[in-house]
Amino acid sequence: MAVFTPGCLPACRELRNEGIDIESPVYGGRPLHIALVNLMPLKEMTETDFLRLLSSCSTDIRLTLVAPATHRSKNTAAGHIDAHYITPRQMLDLMPDGVIITGAPVEKLDFEQVDYWPELTQMFDQLAERRVPSLYICWGALAGMYHLHSIPKRQYSAKISGVYPHRAAGSPDRLLRGMDDTFYVPHSRYCGVDVADVERCSGLAVVATGAGSGLYIAAATELPNYYVTGHSEYAASTLDFEYHRDLDKGIDPAIPVNYYPDDDPSRKPEIRWRSHAHLLFSNWIGIVKASVNK
Repeated sequence: MAVFTPGCLPACRELRNEGIDIESPVYGGRPLHIALVNLMPLKEMTETDFLRLLSSCSTDIRLTLVAPATHRSKNTAAGHIDAHYITPRQMLDLMPDGVIITGAPVEKLDFEQVDYWPELTQMFDQLAERRVPSLYICWGALAGMYHLHSIPKRQYSAKISGVYPHRAAGSPDRLLRGMDDTFYVPHSRYCGVDVADVERCSGLAVVATGAGSGLYIAAATELPNYYVTGHSEYAASTLDFEYHRDLDKGIDPAIPVNYYPDDDPSRKPEIRWRSHAHLLFSNWIGIVKASVNK
């Protein structure tokens, strides 16, 4: 199926070169309307990552790109954002069928120190009130669990970076339908939440955890929300890009685990998470579609 995007995104050209169908004709019915709240600094890279996965879903999707009005990106051209993005308030006026909230590189800040936090929490509240199916990812997941469920963020002494094995926890969840008993997911973060905190919260259920990465997925029990702490949407080279970026900054990062063959950064990374990523997003789109058809 196809994804219909705002304007001529550079990501569309890259994905067409990969043979991925973008902006093709619709063959009956209206596209599912998905909004991507993109909080990542390199927005064009993030657009490509999510478009790659959404385009593999078995329904046509109209994608709306969203960025906070109260923050100006230092790493993406203002012209790109002005041309292709709308604000959370404008997005809510459009009433999308489902919303994805990405991560953001602000993990070392208290939530209230983030300049767009008031705008973001107003959006969280509106999405919850309107019961819009929402997929919160990485820092977005931590922010959503903190604001909507009072789950504290835990800062780590070392960055979790690499590709970690995970397993389902408790009862089967439809978000994990069709997945192997063990599935791999990239993580890249300096903080997380304790599984015990989530288990004690009556509004949340633990869906999947990982050895070394902790909580991976939590589901809200009274809201149509999923909180995903990993980055299944990452392209093959993203952890490599981050590793060498941190090296160049003099941070002396640890080599991402389970990523380079024999932990040798000079070798091409081994991709273990592609099938999981496609299933995860296909399952979530199916959940959104079912909510629309109720």
